[in-house]
Amino acid sequence: MAETVRIAPSILSADFARLGEEVRAIGDAGADWVHIDVMDGHFVPNLTIGPAVVAALRPVSALPFDVHLMIAPVDPLVPAFVDAGADIISFHPEAGPHPHRTVQLIRSLGAKAGIVLNPATPIAMVEELLGDIDLVLVMTVNPGFGGQRFIESQLDKIRRLRALLDRIDRPVDLEVDGGINRETAGDVVDAGADVLVAGTATFIGGADCYADNIRGLRPRPRR
Repeated sequence: MAETVRIAPSILSADFARLGEEVRAIGDAGADWVHIDVMDGHFVPNLTIGPAVVAALRPVSALPFDVHLMIAPVDPLVPAFVDAGADIISFHPEAGPHPHRTVQLIRSLGAKAGIVLNPATPIAMVEELLGDIDLVLVMTVNPGFGGQRFIESQLDKIRRLRALLDRIDRPVDLEVDGGINRETAGDVVDAGADVLVAGTATFIGGADCYADNIRGLRPRPRR
């Protein structure tokens, strides 16, 4: 597990009329990654951004672009997002028939590969891929919308994944997304998360508040 927990603000909660300024502002405020939620209106009930927006944002920030693809089928669009500047691409195993092939595709293009577990997706869906992936993303809400309430039952899944990841001989980040705020961040980190995705909790109050918001998500010492 990484010694320092990273904060990855989700730009789903940013001001889309000022998206480049918002990405620059969270970098200045101390963010570690930029989390980009891509939704297709089919795999999840919402529609967000595509590769052209990612490419437009790439010159604005040197931070890693952590792209969460909530789309199906996923494979046809992977090259476009890598070309646009994605450093990490995570996808849902339900989004295609061959998750291992998708992982191979992502890594062959030079990006890091992640698997996303929805609240009802069992850990078993990722176990056979741990030797090939760079990240597991646990959703603590159902994907598709920002601002949802944290699902407490997922803490046990995070703990079990942490124990599993600690037994393998290669680094795999454990990222958590959904309902992360000052109240839930500590519990998620105590359960074993390395990376916290936070949209509403980062962007609330405007740019003058971003640094304090991000500091507020930094964890207390692990028990």
